Amino acid sequence: MTMKALIIDDERLARKELATLLEKHEQVQVVGEAANADEAEERIAELKPDLLFLDINMPGRNGFELLESLEHAPHVIFVTAYDEHALHAFEVNALDYLVKPIDPERLEAAINKLPQKGEGDVPQREVLKADDQIFLKDGEKCWFVTLKDVRLFESEGNYVRVRFNDQKPLVLRSLNKLEEKLDPHVFFRANRKHIVNLKWVDNIQPWFSGGLMVKLKTGEEVEVSRRQASRFKELMSL
Repeated sequence: MTMKALIIDDERLARKELATLLEKHEQVQVVGEAANADEAEERIAELKPDLLFLDINMPGRNGFELLESLEHAPHVIFVTAYDEHALHAFEVNALDYLVKPIDPERLEAAINKLPQKGEGDVPQREVLKADDQIFLKDGEKCWFVTLKDVRLFESEGNYVRVRFNDQKPLVLRSLNKLEEKLDPHVFFRANRKHIVNLKWVDNIQPWFSGGLMVKLKTGEEVEVSRRQASRFKELMSL
């Protein structure tokens, strides 16, 4: 199935570079370009593309604001630069994101995520793997993090604290929604408040009421509820 694609980027050379790279991919047909959100809205109504290659920061409305204005958004692959880390890919169900300058292999991987079914399917980002990267933003600070470096997700109300290296940003996200996106063979729901990266587990001790106490390589301790203990033992081959 060939998908009609619209490239939206305020930089003419960036649009040209991406269009050139896409010429090698028969399953994607570039039907138009737009330099800003207003122009993109007109092109989307006119061309009815199946896929948007969407820049984030543009003059006027940004890429997220454009998506919010669309009644029926096409599939989206974000295009961003290293200094543009405020990417809410989880929330908007982006198929993928590309970092400028675009690597042809990353572009191919993104295109391989395109759905094979009909145009009316709701886009769903595939389960995130340990080597995938995510963008995090807490206040004015931003990070571009490889998931395998995240050792612990900790629920704090409507937010999740993400612990990696010596950082612990707080992001607006529910732990339940986050769990749906993570590889269950790597990220384990230890209890109501914590998801643990199993690769970071150092040792395990029996705990009260049939539960377990997990100690991470950093020395942090997380209790595995009795309810989850049997599944944890199974995953860790105890």
